[in-house]
Amino acid sequence: MDYFTESLKLHKKLAWKINTTSKYKLETKDDLSLAYTPWVAAPCKEIAKDKLKVYDYTIKKNTVAVISDWSAVLWLGNIWPEAWLPVMEWKCILFKEFAWINAFPIVLDTQNTEEIIKTIKNIAPTFWWINLEDISAPRCFEIEDRLKKELNIPVFHDDQHWTAIVALAWIINSLKIIWKKKENLKVIINWVWAAWVAIAKLLKLYWIEDIIMVDRIWTIYKWRDWLNTSKEIVSNFTNTACILDPESQKCIKWWLKDSVVWRDLFIWVSAPWVLTKEMVKSMSTDPIIFAMANPTPEIMPNEAKKAWARIIATWRSDFPNQLNNVLVFPWIFAWALKNRVPKITDKMKLSAAKFLADYVKNPTEDNIIPSPLDKNVAKIIAEAIK
Repeated sequence: MDYFTESLKLHKKLAWKINTTSKYKLETKDDLSLAYTPWVAAPCKEIAKDKLKVYDYTIKKNTVAVISDWSAVLWLGNIWPEAWLPVMEWKCILFKEFAWINAFPIVLDTQNTEEIIKTIKNIAPTFWWINLEDISAPRCFEIEDRLKKELNIPVFHDDQHWTAIVALAWIINSLKIIWKKKENLKVIINWVWAAWVAIAKLLKLYWIEDIIMVDRIWTIYKWRDWLNTSKEIVSNFTNTACILDPESQKCIKWWLKDSVVWRDLFIWVSAPWVLTKEMVKSMSTDPIIFAMANPTPEIMPNEAKKAWARIIATWRSDFPNQLNNVLVFPWIFAWALKNRVPKITDKMKLSAAKFLADYVKNPTEDNIIPSPLDKNVAKIIAEAIK
């Protein structure tokens, strides 16, 4: 099947794919006067007396804003806002399809941090939750942190936290298959995007200590040149056992091909074909590969298998072990909306990952975590975070 062409046909056919529908029929004058003028003043007055009553009388009770500045569109990079709208639309459809949550796609025509924060604060009264989407690092960290402090509704950066939860669940079950302990696991994470910083933090909370992170240049470590904010964050807890250069007494600048040697787990989302079979062969026994570039991964699963990779995950649905954060975000949102939870904590994220992993009773190399279409996962996530 020519997936590219078929996808174009689908999106063109469903161009008007999201609509607004009313739960109330306007058939008589009384209907109109009760719903709109003049008696719509009744809920307005109640909310004016008590702001929290907005949740009782309006759409805010079940509404999420999915907001992006299109600066870090996964696998496509920095593209025009209009070009990112199809993904935003389908993200909102996933909210509705899986968790019956109203979500609105909002693509901003700015990448200025202060303008983004100001715009989101100005539209926040309509929404119960702000879901930030594909905002480049390190700006995404400041934007999320500022909005969390300055708004009285939950704010979450999609690319960081939901992906990290699913990735940790995947790792937990992979370790059951290769019979390795988390305390001994050697991890390499390449391409320091927002998601991978969140993954590294969550692995650390799960007591996976030996993590090396590599950007487009070389390994990340304290006092290295060309460190932005996100790289400075991870330099505090990754590559802590760096090998020192005898002359400079600084960490040796390893390239990727050197950093991957004897590593157990490889996590990457960057570009097609950048991981070679020789690199996989240089890893530890029974290596685990996360090849997340889309649509073409860093190494095709069959090639990785030829190089003795034991377990492989991609972001593609046509290969086994699709790592898709749709497994968690609709259900966490639904539970949080229902229970008016103001924030998702690290403890909740860890619990969600463990419960998600345990849902697969007998994980195999080609069946590590549940299918993204398994709607029974909703109960699992609710149990995990409640």
